[in-house]
Amino acid sequence: MNYNSQRKLVIFSFSLIPVLLLLTFSYLPVINMFFYSFTEWNGFSPTKEFVGLDNYVDIFTDSEYFQVFKVSIYYFIATFVQMGIALYFATILSFNVRFKNFFKGILFFPYLLNGVAIGFMFLFFFRPEGTLDTFLTIIGLEGLIQQWLRNPEIINISLAGTSVWRYMGFNFIIFLGAISSIPKEVYEAAEIDGANKWHQFRYIILPSIMMIIQLNLILAISGAISVFEIPYIMTGGANGSETFVIQTVDLAFKFNKFGLASAMGIVLLGIVVVVTIIQRLTFKKETE
Repeated sequence: MNYNSQRKLVIFSFSLIPVLLLLTFSYLPVINMFFYSFTEWNGFSPTKEFVGLDNYVDIFTDSEYFQVFKVSIYYFIATFVQMGIALYFATILSFNVRFKNFFKGILFFPYLLNGVAIGFMFLFFFRPEGTLDTFLTIIGLEGLIQQWLRNPEIINISLAGTSVWRYMGFNFIIFLGAISSIPKEVYEAAEIDGANKWHQFRYIILPSIMMIIQLNLILAISGAISVFEIPYIMTGGANGSETFVIQTVDLAFKFNKFGLASAMGIVLLGIVVVVTIIQRLTFKKETE
């Protein structure tokens, strides 16, 4: 056996097991889920009734299932707040400030925490007479105290705020990396021309990282729909906080509607694929 044959054999041998695992635990379940989405199945019955596109029609026409998309709006709006805060701190810490590395660590630290741990932390934060209520009482704003996780009118604001706290550090690092790639000579030339920090942000930093901002906004669409950990741990989807993924899990494992749950999974997969395609096209267009 010559060298090329041995090389191909080694590559095939090392690739065989990962490819089999990928097919078994990723692609095959997706194919099965696509098939189940056209059926009415309780998850354990040997028979599956074919219903065609009825499951997909129910998702987009039945208010009980479609209302979860309204919940996603809270998280989508929170993404703009999150990105604004991240961009603000990334811009400040891109200049020479004291304790810069210390503040970088503080801002990025929440992203390193486990989502389950964060859920339990904010359960204590938002509970009656918890951390938030105590703080408002200390500063004399006890009149603002609410049932943060029981009032349907504000529960999604509370949960979206928790997501902002957790994921802001990720966007902060992305923005900081993009800003740090701008040559220092550009800032020096701007200062010579009399530009202050606001002018440097508006005319140098913002145009330079616009592509990163656009990509993060596109990813926010899929992220807002696929929210799961924090609302599931903190409320379980109660009081109007049920998200798309939580509803999918409940339909499958609480109500044994595997066909409808599979259809919702396919819809989510389709949204993610579309967002990914838009992201790639946008990135390609910006780099040309």
